[in-house]
Amino acid sequence: MNAKRVYVQTARAAAAAETRQRILDATVALVLRQLSMEIVLNDVAESAGVSVQTVLRHFGSRDGLFEAAATHAVQQVATERRAPVGDIAAAVRTLFDHYERWGEVMLRLLAQETRDPKAHTVTQQGREVHRDWVGEVFAPMLAARSPDARETALDLLVIATDLYTWKLLTRDRRLPREQAEARVRHLITAILGGAR
Repeated sequence: MNAKRVYVQTARAAAAAETRQRILDATVALVLRQLSMEIVLNDVAESAGVSVQTVLRHFGSRDGLFEAAATHAVQQVATERRAPVGDIAAAVRTLFDHYERWGEVMLRLLAQETRDPKAHTVTQQGREVHRDWVGEVFAPMLAARSPDARETALDLLVIATDLYTWKLLTRDRRLPREQAEARVRHLITAILGGAR
């Protein structure tokens, strides 16, 4: 195979990957603004600057697109939520940054999950990502506990750092972010200081 042909194939592959990424980013951006059930392929194609046929060529169907977009969003979330292990203040700050960006869309998806299987898939992945994050970030504080005590503390930490806890404090109670973060830190400290 000559060098020119290899270059052309490499350039095509890079262009296809960039187009795929643009479609995924456009889909996630649309989901951030409106209910996933309302999004049609024309909306995605227009937002990504491609044709519906291009969307279908990359993802096969609307369901294929939404599955790929959900995986893409989960990867974004996991990257955004990275926090220093064992640092409660940094973990809560990172979590609140994440909830400020994604919280409203997550609440909409949770409201849809009983009617929309795609929303349910995303929310279930979100629950798993959150529990894994809690287990990783607080691992040093949980390590010395018995398996039962570790599991109990993990459950309580998941609740203390849950989306609905953020919503209750920042949206329902309308506490300033600084106060809401302080209350979540207080919950975490109380849980971690509990019986081992």
